[in-house]
Amino acid sequence: MTERLYEDDSQLPTMQARVVASGPEGIELDRTVFYARGGGQPGDVGVLRWDGGETIIAETIKGQGAAILHVPASGAALPPIGATVAGTIDWDRRHRLMRMHTAMHLLCSLIKGAAVTGGSVGADRSRLDFDLPNPPPKQEIEAGLNALVAADHPVRLEWVDESVLDTNPSLVRTMSVQPPRGMGRLRLVRIGDGEVPVDLQPCGGTHVARTGEIGRIAVVKIENKGKQNRRIIITPAEPG
Repeated sequence: MTERLYEDDSQLPTMQARVVASGPEGIELDRTVFYARGGGQPGDVGVLRWDGGETIIAETIKGQGAAILHVPASGAALPPIGATVAGTIDWDRRHRLMRMHTAMHLLCSLIKGAAVTGGSVGADRSRLDFDLPNPPPKQEIEAGLNALVAADHPVRLEWVDESVLDTNPSLVRTMSVQPPRGMGRLRLVRIGDGEVPVDLQPCGGTHVARTGEIGRIAVVKIENKGKQNRRIIITPAEPG
């Protein structure tokens, strides 16, 4: 099992860890700050360094059970099993992904009552698909997103008993993907203070600490992707 340090602190760019397994298909560590691809968010890239060598990590994916595999670049050196490695993620890329993933939660909060049918997080362009009969007003959505960004709401992580899904199934907005069960606890992302948050839903991804970090967002387009499917594409309106 790989301890997922990013689940409790998305702001960690580096770590030290011990090599559990090592091969061209992936390097398994006992702990990591590298996010494993999932939930529409790409896996982290970066570098692992050890005494006498280093390797570029081209992708991070989920392995068997609770393992995470750090996939080395083709032909890269491999650390020996048992070695201590220092890992560093590509922080600029990660932070862009964190900004966009959090922006997608804000977008969810604006499309009330509609289930999410799909989505993809990108550093420069992201999308969410909603089960909606009619497309929402583009300018209204963009204005709503930027008002939530400007309000600089706090973004917090909460661990709760997974039975909360039995008593409050509406927490889950996605139609095709359900939060993992069987671990006993569930990770929620809460945006905003007060009894009624801006957004509250299960999520295993990485997020910024406050919505103000996101920066202005542009709604690129709203597309029809079927009789009941509306795709909203967003992108940062400002570089950074």
